[in-house]
Amino acid sequence: MDDKLEQFYLKYQAGQDLLQRGQYRLSVQTLEEAKALINLSSRLGGDVQMFLVTAYQGVGRLEDAIAVCEELTRHPNLEIRQQSQQVLYILKAPKLKRPDAWMTKIPNTNPEATDNPSYLQAKPTSKPPEKPPLELEDLSKINTEDNAFIWVALGLLLIILGGLAWL
Repeated sequence: MDDKLEQFYLKYQAGQDLLQRGQYRLSVQTLEEAKALINLSSRLGGDVQMFLVTAYQGVGRLEDAIAVCEELTRHPNLEIRQQSQQVLYILKAPKLKRPDAWMTKIPNTNPEATDNPSYLQAKPTSKPPEKPPLELEDLSKINTEDNAFIWVALGLLLIILGGLAWL
């Protein structure tokens, strides 16, 4: 394998990994570097550009994503052409207005992933209320005067069971 192709594979794989981890800005940079190292009319050239479309979407560069997809609709590989046409159809679809109540805010748990779109960033929420501490009951204040019923019921039960044992 020649050096240029080896560099391509390293950048291509790194760009995919960054994309999967949500580091879109770094993914765009790495995939663009990989794109410069390969023949764009090859199958691999089409693949790297399709990943680049997704990375562009991640950083909010929708116009760039659409432009790459439009170029790929004329790609020599049939599968790349079909895939780019499907993605282009989705990218050009009209955006529907959704009420905020339908949306779930996803907090950013990765402090290093600062290149996520702003709509995925969670707004600070108030601290949940603390539970009140448990109060211990003073056992000397429990009313035990009404417990005579329990002793009477227990005595009657013993008499009944004793009577049944003699039968």
